[in-house]
Amino acid sequence: MHLFFRDKWELEGLQTVGILLVVCSSLKLMHFLGLIDLSTAGEMNDSVEDDFELSTVCHRPESMDKLQEQTKFTKKELQVLYRGFKNECPSGVVNEESFKTIYSQFFPQGDSSMYAHFLFEAFDTNKNGSVSFEDFVFGLSIILRGTINDRLNWAFNLYDLNKDGCITKEEMLDIMKSIYDMMGKYTYPTMQDDAPREHVESFFQKMDRNKDGVVTIEEFIESCKKDENIMQSMQLFDNVI
Repeated sequence: MHLFFRDKWELEGLQTVGILLVVCSSLKLMHFLGLIDLSTAGEMNDSVEDDFELSTVCHRPESMDKLQEQTKFTKKELQVLYRGFKNECPSGVVNEESFKTIYSQFFPQGDSSMYAHFLFEAFDTNKNGSVSFEDFVFGLSIILRGTINDRLNWAFNLYDLNKDGCITKEEMLDIMKSIYDMMGKYTYPTMQDDAPREHVESFFQKMDRNKDGVVTIEEFIESCKKDENIMQSMQLFDNVI
């Protein structure tokens, strides 16, 4: 790996890189879906309201009023989100292969398929193999409008691949390898073969407070809150839409 990237990643730690990738990936997904400045939302109020009621898609979303109650978005914000989602996903849902295709456009220099798989799993809260508009806005509501604890809980769930309430070294190694694969040529010249495992060890030295070989949600949140870089990255979510 290029010395700059190696030094930077070792300095900030794997957890910071992962958090920042969640930020950047979420923002790129929103850009891809055509989310626009809310100053134009008033022009589409009526048409989007009709879309919610009359659209003949395979999956009909819940009413905006109900989604407004369940998320931290305003009605206008939901209208903007829905317009972008419906334009790119006219069936009303996104399956994993389509999700991977979207992410391959964000990271053409590498292989983003495995990281996209992990991110898709985090959005697919119903575990039915698809992400609906509701899944999408529920996740974004946490990422963009949730408390620090909400956001860190969401990130922890992303890393906890088997959803058993703790992060193992094997899970973190899979995440780390997917990040390297996704970054592709940006790790040129080629990284050392043991670099992902070294970063996992560094992650556990910092996060695994009781040295039992796993990182719990309590350890994760406590460690992240003490990391200035992670707390600064959390601020990138503010005032996005």
